[in-house]
Amino acid sequence: MTALQLTNTKTRRKEAFVPLDPSNVRMYVCGPTVYDRAHLGNARPAVVFDMLFRVLREVYGPDHVTYARNITDVEDKINARAAETGRSIKEITDETSQWYLDDMAALGTLEPTHIPRATQYIRQMVEMIETLIARGHAYAAEGHVLFDVRSYDAYGALSGRSVDDMIAGARVEVAPYKRDPMDFVLWKPSDAATPGWDSPWGRGRPGWHIECSAMSRDLLGDSFDIHGGGNDLQFPHHENEIAQSCCAHPEGEFAKVWMHNEMLQVEGKKMSKSLGNFFTVRDLLDNGIPGEVIRLVFLGTHYSKPMDWTAAKRDEAMGVLRKWRAAVAGIEPAPAASPSVMAPLVDDLNTPGALAALHQLFRDGDLPGLLASAQVMGLLTDAMGAWADAPDVDLSGFATRLASAREAAMASKDFAEVDRLKTALIAAGVEVRMSKAGVELVPGPGFDPAKLEAVA
Repeated sequence: MTALQLTNTKTRRKEAFVPLDPSNVRMYVCGPTVYDRAHLGNARPAVVFDMLFRVLREVYGPDHVTYARNITDVEDKINARAAETGRSIKEITDETSQWYLDDMAALGTLEPTHIPRATQYIRQMVEMIETLIARGHAYAAEGHVLFDVRSYDAYGALSGRSVDDMIAGARVEVAPYKRDPMDFVLWKPSDAATPGWDSPWGRGRPGWHIECSAMSRDLLGDSFDIHGGGNDLQFPHHENEIAQSCCAHPEGEFAKVWMHNEMLQVEGKKMSKSLGNFFTVRDLLDNGIPGEVIRLVFLGTHYSKPMDWTAAKRDEAMGVLRKWRAAVAGIEPAPAASPSVMAPLVDDLNTPGALAALHQLFRDGDLPGLLASAQVMGLLTDAMGAWADAPDVDLSGFATRLASAREAAMASKDFAEVDRLKTALIAAGVEVRMSKAGVELVPGPGFDPAKLEAVA
């Protein structure tokens, strides 16, 4: 097998991956802030780094990879949700944390080795802040503690910008207690209605950035192999993590390799509620789109490229998986994944190339190889296949009826029967495609054949 290569955001090049300790390869990924359902964009890093977790397990062995992905359960958005709903913060975070875990499991992601919650690591955060103050990298002011950005010469190296450029190009919080506009909060005061913990600076709560620094150090050490997340976190979150961790514990190098996935679009546009194209993972699952189908669509785009979720990709993925599952039914998987699939996977997680190799295995009739290789990618597993067990329904009769009705309507100009049949098919979850070439009926993800039984 070719040696694993990964693109390192820190060095801006693809490099051979050499773990600090091959017997314990360590990876940390920024997880969700839990106050609502995870939207489709939130799911992309979960799937991307699950795929990397799987590849690392294949290369180094399942017992030699440690994967931590945190849950942020103390944050102002959570506080606001509690205030507007009247529910307790713990009730909200417990519920939404489980929602996230359930939804990501439905996409075929393996459970990380560690799922730390920020509220479990307040002591470690306070200790790191105390260390930063003692080393001259942080200061207390009006109940806050702030990191002194100018005290760390390498600040901005990850994102490739100087501090002055950042000030000129960014909106920063202006506060009288800041020595510099770019200084960021490590600790902030809490009032009686806000979650808080006792600290040397009074009752308060941590800033967002210090959470990941404290949790990753406690679980993975001063130095670890890979830190991942969406590229929207590169600045300021990851830049601030580096500054905190390297200043508090300069004996370590924090994360050796940084990896960032690109963002997600829907039908070529940024996902937003104003455009009506915003939906959660649960929305898709509840509308009959299997998690395995969502996963295959995600893997069809390289993690470093923007991913476009489209209905066409969804339908194509469903068709491919039905075909593959029918072919491998009753087949025992090969002892190992095919080299033709592993080669692109170890080349900077080239999942589109790996999928192309799966298609070739299918065409070549290597079904044991197809099954073993697909399962390495989290596809064609027993746990993910219940959706494909539903029998296919022959819609050719409806296609013929609709074609005949359309032909009659063209002569009579009475399209009532055409409209009736189309309405019934669409209500049953069938996409109706009519053109000069004829009528095509495509069962969609939410197809319910029972709704067609009463159509005379």
